[in-house]
Amino acid sequence: MSPGDSLVVFRRAPRALRRKLLQDFAGRLWTEVAGQRHFLVLITDDRELRRLNRDFLAKDYPTDVLSFPEGNASGALGEIAISVQRAAEQAAERGYDCETEIQVLMLHGLLHLQGMDHEKDRGRMKRTETRWRKTLGLPGGLIERSGQ
Repeated sequence: MSPGDSLVVFRRAPRALRRKLLQDFAGRLWTEVAGQRHFLVLITDDRELRRLNRDFLAKDYPTDVLSFPEGNASGALGEIAISVQRAAEQAAERGYDCETEIQVLMLHGLLHLQGMDHEKDRGRMKRTETRWRKTLGLPGGLIERSGQ
């Protein structure tokens, strides 16, 4: 595996989305954040995120990002699914582009794949996400938005 290998899959994502920028960012996450452990990002639509949320978490609504840890000894971290529609809406609310929001969601999802849980870890994930956002030049993250 190298950063050039495909870490991002686009399914029902708009053609106007800057795919190379997102693939390059995933490569940077692979190198700097994931310790060169494999992960996959699916960028898709609300319909797919709703299905995944319903099937795996029994929540029948679309969401912005879901993380699915690998859970075996292969060394791979797992998979992240992102709704491009949720990302576009959230980006518009915050005054930046969709790709930036997708990057924020990728980082958040990757930290979950690494075993972090902002609902249970007394601020560890928030501190880690804040540090990485600054390093990667990203705006405020999901945890800060939720007030946790």
